[in-house]
Amino acid sequence: MSSPRPDVLPPVESLVRRLTEVPGREDRLRHLEVLPAREAVHEDWPAWVPDDVRGAFAAQGVARPWRHQVVAADAAHAGDHVIVATGTASGKSLAYQVPALSAIRAARGPRGERGASVLYLAPTKALAHDQLSGLASLGLDVRLAAHDGDSSREERDWTRDYGEYVLTNPDMLHRSLLPSHHRWSRLLGSLQYVVVDECHHYRGVFGAHVSHVLRRLRRVCAMYGAHPTFVLASATVAEPEVTASRLTGLDVVALTRDDSPRGRVSLLLWEPPFTPHAGENGAPVRRAASSEVADLLADLVAEDVRTLAFIRSRRGAEQVAATAADLLAEVDPSLPGRVAAYRGGYLPEERRALEAALRRGDLMGLAATNALELGIDISGLDAVLIAGFPGTRAAFWQQIGRAGRGAQDALGILVAKDDPLDTYLVTHPEMLIGAPVEASVFDPSNPHVMGPHLCAAAQESPLTEADLPHFGPTTREVVDQLVDLGLLRKRPRGWFWTDRGRAADLADIRSAGGSPVQLIEADTGRVVGTVDASGAHNQAHPGAVYVHQGETWLVEDLDLEHHVASMRRDEPAFSTTAREVTDISIVSTRERRSWAGCELSLGEVDVSHQVVSFLRRRQPGGEVLSEEPLDLPERTLRTSAVWWTVPDDVVAEAGLAALDVPGAAHAAEHCSIGLLPLFATCDRWDIGGVSTARHADTGVLTVFVYDGHPGGAGFSERGFHTAVAWLSATREAIASCECASGCPSCIQSPKCGNQNNPLDKVGAIQLLDALLAGAPVEAAGG
Repeated sequence: MSSPRPDVLPPVESLVRRLTEVPGREDRLRHLEVLPAREAVHEDWPAWVPDDVRGAFAAQGVARPWRHQVVAADAAHAGDHVIVATGTASGKSLAYQVPALSAIRAARGPRGERGASVLYLAPTKALAHDQLSGLASLGLDVRLAAHDGDSSREERDWTRDYGEYVLTNPDMLHRSLLPSHHRWSRLLGSLQYVVVDECHHYRGVFGAHVSHVLRRLRRVCAMYGAHPTFVLASATVAEPEVTASRLTGLDVVALTRDDSPRGRVSLLLWEPPFTPHAGENGAPVRRAASSEVADLLADLVAEDVRTLAFIRSRRGAEQVAATAADLLAEVDPSLPGRVAAYRGGYLPEERRALEAALRRGDLMGLAATNALELGIDISGLDAVLIAGFPGTRAAFWQQIGRAGRGAQDALGILVAKDDPLDTYLVTHPEMLIGAPVEASVFDPSNPHVMGPHLCAAAQESPLTEADLPHFGPTTREVVDQLVDLGLLRKRPRGWFWTDRGRAADLADIRSAGGSPVQLIEADTGRVVGTVDASGAHNQAHPGAVYVHQGETWLVEDLDLEHHVASMRRDEPAFSTTAREVTDISIVSTRERRSWAGCELSLGEVDVSHQVVSFLRRRQPGGEVLSEEPLDLPERTLRTSAVWWTVPDDVVAEAGLAALDVPGAAHAAEHCSIGLLPLFATCDRWDIGGVSTARHADTGVLTVFVYDGHPGGAGFSERGFHTAVAWLSATREAIASCECASGCPSCIQSPKCGNQNNPLDKVGAIQLLDALLAGAPVEAAGG
């Protein structure tokens, strides 16, 4: 029996007061921002929408759509390539479903033959299946089908022969539909719309891969006489028309006005206190964000506030739910059953049962992995808790947007983890709340990405001169390299694949480069997933705790010769972090800027690095339990980097003694790596750094930050072009941290191969002040 709950969220002022007045919490709230409500603007249905399509949506409560939905649907119906970049829960699905379903119904042959088809691409299977369920609930006579790794042969055959609205993902498009396009010719030849949902998800090397998969799709469709309209959607993407054009290679119109209703959102930025425990080199350690979230989740459930807590790992989600239940049991024995965990890996019926319990009010609190970050529909939430900044503003607003769907008021709380970026954001809220989301950074011209896709395209159909512009201005240069390598053969009619097996296998589109390592379940031999070569060294080494799709695994062995890591499911009471030593040399400089004696550069570098050990850290808590040696080979990488140099006279004027310089540069390097994700859509594990008081290639103090992927992923380039804002934020993050001499919240790095030594917090501030003194003022906005 569920207890009565209020129809509206309790007054946020009193709720916040009750949360913060708990003894010991007085100083944890760093900022409170109230985002105003917004009224809905409706519009009539377009005249071209068939009666049965209009009626199906009306039966689900859409008597009149919102204005932005009509504008987007009209544009797509007219054949314009569009990106719908409106907020979370703004009904973007209707904007592309209406023209897609209308086209299918209008083009149906006299005997029910497929006359038009639609291809929907989602970044996850769960999102595609959620969309499939929503489409099926409309009850329209449209042949719907999901095509993914779980589809049986019979289902795939039916989809190929009869499917009209096919929901899949970029991996299946790359590995199944395009290599076998002759078998899929009737679907591809009738393709009228391609929907790319949650397109902000395609960034970095993955985004570059997907951009070439979409170019190959356009090329193959044209072979069969189809030129589909592309409709992209994202609630959280900056420069939407730029991102969409880079993904598709087409001119795309951005539709950004949002006419959906939104309730008032109260956003709290929350920082856990330092604990009595000491970390590495005696540094203070903050209370774990997950522990703080468990307390807040219990408090909100006790207040009858329907709450979703985002936690990084499955184990963490389960632990937060269990801790919150224990705390609630101390208040009322009937309350623990109102909290549960929700994560990837649950069966659909388990997920639906949890959602139904939440809607009924039987369940008031969920601790979830980011399986719920994307557009999967779970409504009726009052509050969202986030254990640690999720890496990008885009992901942050996506998660916050899970609460207050419709016109409900909502509460969102970001609980900072012990990390430079989190510390900076909760002490500089304007960088989170008042700033646009990050640009989706990816580089389709990366030859390490483009090359395998050109091979795959040549196997699909020989490349011609007319095809080369599809793939970008540097395509001919890469094609010539592939000919020299013997992967393509030049003939009068174009470039042919040299028949060395499946060309698509050259490009693992979720791999960052190098031969991908398969993750194998030790007991069964089942392939759990893959990780790129660099990730294997850093995340899948022997003894590593590896989190994959919210599930926690313990790596038993890494066989680099056969590209296999064997793992077993486990729930260890610790996490692991690899340490590596790195050397770097400059190959070439593409761009250079002078900053009054200092210099900022962007170019190509050679990096050699070796993982030498890993730390075990207690979870929760974060205290270092041990450091374990590793014997892994050195790896080399040619990639892009941004670096800055400070000459000796500027170092001297900054008041830095010779003994302070290495520690100051090292500390500035660590924090700048931690802050770059604020300006480029990357994770700190996507990038690396090196600092030295006197580098062999420059002769002066130099700090490098480089992309951790062959050929680069666009992250360091983004750092170069936003350097003033990025390095200013780095300086502020160090200065605003409450610690005395450095901690994980500012200058210590979990990746450091030198045991976070030497580090000089005060020296780093002086060094960055000296560097930024000559920076151009007009660039400060990034």
